[in-house]
Amino acid sequence: MTAVRTDASQLWARVPSHLGARFRPYAGRLARDVVREIQHAVPAYARPLRGKFGQVLVGGVERAIVHCFDSVGNPRAESTEWTAWFRYVGRVEFSEGRGTESLQTAVRVGARVAWRNLSSAGRELGIPPDVLLLTAEAIFAYVDELCRVAVEGYAEARRQATAGDERQRTQLLRLILADPPTPTESIEAQALAADWPLPPSVAVIALTADTPAPADGLTDGSCILTAHPDQVVHRTAALLAVGPTVPLAQARQSLILARRAVVLAQRGVIAGPVVRCDDHLLTLLLHADDFLLDELSRRCLAPFAGLTPKQRERLSATLLAWLDTRGGVNEIAARLDVHPQTVRYRMHQIDRLAGHLIHDPVRRLELEIALRHG
Repeated sequence: MTAVRTDASQLWARVPSHLGARFRPYAGRLARDVVREIQHAVPAYARPLRGKFGQVLVGGVERAIVHCFDSVGNPRAESTEWTAWFRYVGRVEFSEGRGTESLQTAVRVGARVAWRNLSSAGRELGIPPDVLLLTAEAIFAYVDELCRVAVEGYAEARRQATAGDERQRTQLLRLILADPPTPTESIEAQALAADWPLPPSVAVIALTADTPAPADGLTDGSCILTAHPDQVVHRTAALLAVGPTVPLAQARQSLILARRAVVLAQRGVIAGPVVRCDDHLLTLLLHADDFLLDELSRRCLAPFAGLTPKQRERLSATLLAWLDTRGGVNEIAARLDVHPQTVRYRMHQIDRLAGHLIHDPVRRLELEIALRHG
């Protein structure tokens, strides 16, 4: 637990110890004046002193004053309870939805009121001016410490709340992507717990490196589910694949395609670093089952198995160009940068080896798939 720093306590220790007892009768009036001035000066506190709000504001002021008086002339004044209380004040500020600005303003307003009251009381009691100036220095050092401790409590509460939200949202992502599918009622209940409105449609992005999720996204580090994938794409240079935008109930299918696209990009089949599945649906379909694709390629390209690698490469390029151009010799020659007579010669070889394939529409489609698979 954080303890009060020595600068404020050392200042209080230099104030004559008898002043604590002499100032104590003014504590009640001082607390009322401080609370009234804070409520007047800080809009966030301008409401009736009821419930937790009243407990924190009045209790905080009273505890701060008591600790001040206990610290006069006493460098070893107990600070553990004081520290815990003002960390609690900071946590309450977070839970009430306020920022730290109102809290710090209230503390400094309180310090001004305290100094005004104590300087007046000091004159009445005949306290020397140099002692009053030292008291003022101690008060303002003390409120700096008070602000620091309260802000630490605020930050701690915010970290815990953020960690809780992240856990809830990670669990929501798991439910949405679960196989078998999670019942809709369970997803809706978890969305409420995670404070994450369910969009009607989403895209799932498969990641290869840590990428920050957009404000409206869910992530577990391996993927991001979001209604606005472009927000992610524009913020990273890492390899990733954007699955198709689908109804929320089909988010798992979007993830499956995105992960397949990442694998294909890593193998060089699809160019990255950002792969949009919508632009590669045919390639993704063809690679849905690599075993079947390999078998299809092996069977379709079997007629060329006896050729040398260089012969296979030339005939494959010529055949693929023929399939693309519907058999135009001059167009094939231009594409391959060879003489038309060379194309005719190669096509004669192809017809001799695989004529039974290239003249059958279904086999022709299979042959094209096999050639593109390579």
